[in-house]
Amino acid sequence: MMKVVDVPDMGYFSKDSKGEVCVKGHCVFKGYLKDPAKTAEALDEDGWLHTGDIGMWLPNGTLKIIDRKKNFFKLAQGIYAAPEKIENVYGMSPFVAQVFVGGESLKSFVVAIVIPDKETVLQWSKENLKCNSWSEICNDPAVKALIFEDMLKRGKEAGLYSFEQVKAIHLHPEVLTYEAGFLTLTSKIKREFCKKYFAKEIETLYSSYNEFV
Repeated sequence: MMKVVDVPDMGYFSKDSKGEVCVKGHCVFKGYLKDPAKTAEALDEDGWLHTGDIGMWLPNGTLKIIDRKKNFFKLAQGIYAAPEKIENVYGMSPFVAQVFVGGESLKSFVVAIVIPDKETVLQWSKENLKCNSWSEICNDPAVKALIFEDMLKRGKEAGLYSFEQVKAIHLHPEVLTYEAGFLTLTSKIKREFCKKYFAKEIETLYSSYNEFV
């Protein structure tokens, strides 16, 4: 037997014929040897094995795998990037309040949407810029360069590989909130929502970077 179940954090719902693929039957293993905790992660109380694959039922009744539940994505060179790991590193920058790292399978590098830390950046701006509004500050090339350079510094210190270091960033002036749909109840980024919301910005980051390298 096979079914798909809701994965709200990624925007997949069984009512839309999309969700995490679960299987059940004689071919499914009974659990991990002497590891009940790991078994509980894989098998639910009804015996369904949660595969971690995101599937979509097609009109002809076949199932197509379209994503992975775990937040990894493959880059063009075949290497997998872990965005949450990268985001945690960049989040250590005093200039960064929030960051969403995105990547595409046809691209060899990652990019990021960055929400600057308002207090820290405003203080720096008062001493170095003549911008009047927060929006102007976030659009200022000097601010972007400041934040980008500090992010790369943090990444290098944390031992990020070259493919994990973002090659371009976009500064978004508004904080990502649960109320606006960007975050889960546990304040984790809703990756699919952000990917769709910032689709144009991400496309611009990729095209702009490619134009000058």
